[in-house]
Amino acid sequence: MAERSFKAEVKKLEAGAGEEFVGEGILAVTKALLQSGVAYVGGYQGSPISHLMDVFADANDLLESLGVHFEASASEATAAAMLAASVNYPLRGAVAWKSVVGTNVASDALSNVASGGVKGGALIIVGEDYGEGSSIMQERTHAFAMKSQMWLLDPRPNLPSIVNSVEQAFQLSEASNTPVMLELRVRSCHMTGSFIAKDNVRPAMTVDQAAASPVRDTNRIVLPPANFLHEVEKVEQRWPAGIAFVRDNKLNEWFGPAQDDIGIIVQGGLYNNLNRAMELLGLADAFGTAQLPIYCLNVTYPLIPEEVAAFCQGKKAVMIIEEGQPEFIEHELNTLVRRADLQTRVVGKDVLPRAGDYTAHVVLEGLRKFLAEWKPAMTLPEQAIEPLPAPVAAQIPARPAGFCTGCPERPVFTSMKLIERELGPAHVSADIGCHLFSILPPFNIGNTTMGYGLGTAGASAFKPKDKRAIAVMGDGGFWHNGLTSGIGNAVFNKDDTVTLIIDNGYSAATGGQDILSSRADNKERATRHPIERAVRGIGAKWVRTIDRTYDLKRMTAALREALTSPEKGPKIIVAQSECMLNKQRREKPAVRKAIKEGKRVVRERFGVDSDTCTGDHSCVRLSGCPSLTIKPNPDPLRRDPVAHVENSCVGCGLCGEVSHAAVLCPSFYRASIVSNPTGWERFRKRIGDAVIGFLQQRDNRARAARAF
Repeated sequence: MAERSFKAEVKKLEAGAGEEFVGEGILAVTKALLQSGVAYVGGYQGSPISHLMDVFADANDLLESLGVHFEASASEATAAAMLAASVNYPLRGAVAWKSVVGTNVASDALSNVASGGVKGGALIIVGEDYGEGSSIMQERTHAFAMKSQMWLLDPRPNLPSIVNSVEQAFQLSEASNTPVMLELRVRSCHMTGSFIAKDNVRPAMTVDQAAASPVRDTNRIVLPPANFLHEVEKVEQRWPAGIAFVRDNKLNEWFGPAQDDIGIIVQGGLYNNLNRAMELLGLADAFGTAQLPIYCLNVTYPLIPEEVAAFCQGKKAVMIIEEGQPEFIEHELNTLVRRADLQTRVVGKDVLPRAGDYTAHVVLEGLRKFLAEWKPAMTLPEQAIEPLPAPVAAQIPARPAGFCTGCPERPVFTSMKLIERELGPAHVSADIGCHLFSILPPFNIGNTTMGYGLGTAGASAFKPKDKRAIAVMGDGGFWHNGLTSGIGNAVFNKDDTVTLIIDNGYSAATGGQDILSSRADNKERATRHPIERAVRGIGAKWVRTIDRTYDLKRMTAALREALTSPEKGPKIIVAQSECMLNKQRREKPAVRKAIKEGKRVVRERFGVDSDTCTGDHSCVRLSGCPSLTIKPNPDPLRRDPVAHVENSCVGCGLCGEVSHAAVLCPSFYRASIVSNPTGWERFRKRIGDAVIGFLQQRDNRARAARAF
């Protein structure tokens, strides 16, 4: 059950020639693929292109009607390997994933397909998750494109440019027999816009037709001596063909006046931020009419020597707006300018920060410095002379990410904290996924994280005497990489470690997509393959499955047993409970419908008795639930605030379980909220209210008598 359904939106993909298409960037990409005659698509979910995979899945019926094969890949490497279909056949294929981590996973297959080259257009759509809001390390796709010599497109953030780039990418790939990468930033994926659609095109050859007439060319396989010839082919044939196509078809764009003694070169994906910065400086309007020459690189690799020389001709200086470090484009620009025997100064990181997201505010400050040095006579609006104040976000205290309300992963780490009190701290090898939030308050668990599904592998070097390291892995990471790299490696090497596999039923961190072990039925995919069966299938002996993570007593007991058992070898605990977000998405509409129909519905809620709460707040420290907070003490003689459960409570019961397991206090209570109660329930409530009211009045009279 994906985080968001696109069942309604995918109907827009049927738009024909001349119709206006309105929607999100990711939906526009799918439409562009269909207009381009793509034969197969695949990929692995991850921000910011998770929803692209969801669109593919929801549009599967349309894809099948056009003869397009779609596959939700097990990993980025699996997706990249699909491009093998374009090596010997004129099949256009596209794959997608989160970069740069996804590109790293796919690197083996990508290096092979880039070496052997392709016959059909091969497109790799990467979600460029760069900047302070990124969830991964700060690296860029550019280095990989250069390393494997694949062309890299970075279109301007508007739907017509993105759609054109998808179509041009296939043409460029076929013209140069080279895979093409198309990077889309977060803003591009989720922006809304419009473009004039074209008819969807059935692929000239389907994958079924290709399989029916197999073609074999050993020159495309990366083995000696062909692999040495591939390098020569790249330099002498594919590179010139790629340069010529980009130049002749004007994939890059020019804006502003034709002549000036300064200019700006910008990555296509940063064009909107540049235009906004120039608008604030009075150098452009909202529609992109600029007062300075702009050379917009919709293709950031390779650069086109003739275009660079023509733009820099007669200019004292050009400013290159390139986010990230190292400054690959700036280095190459300097080389091309010198080769053209021009004296133009290339200005980049000396006026712009070396790291971080190039927002409009950042670009504005860099542009101001550039103009002050190279065009001081240019008149700027009075309000643009003084530096802008720091963005409001910089003034807001950092708020660490945390688990959702009722998340079934929270009790797992509560158990770990309880065991830590009992047995002392252990080295914890963390992993990618929602469970990585455990490294932050209030749990503060986790020493390292090495990659998706690599939690157990990250603990493999730790073999301390009488002290076992703990590894954490999610079900998504388990099927992505963890089964072989983690559990298989631990079994093979007889690692005496403890692995917690958190099985919440979905690839929750990437948007709730189904995986092999999902308990939900999926008409397109095979589910209900238990993790425990897979773990035992590769030789693990000590395996325990906890089918309800909220049961702290069982959860803690299993963890204690794993850490103290005299049995050697890997210990695996599969901690199962459904992702609460997906559960609520399924149950809330059903509950609302039942209530509307007049059916009796009972919902559980937890609360705290303010008179009983001691203000110790251990419950908060061992839970961290967003619904569990504090409020002022209603007793005027007590100063410590008391615990309080907000209305957002989903009734998971963890707070009460924590109180019991940690031997805290009896202040938590469970209440049943009944909608459309029966007549007997209404009568019983009236009697209860009457008795309580009588007792309260009696106590009030007694207190009043004592006061006098």
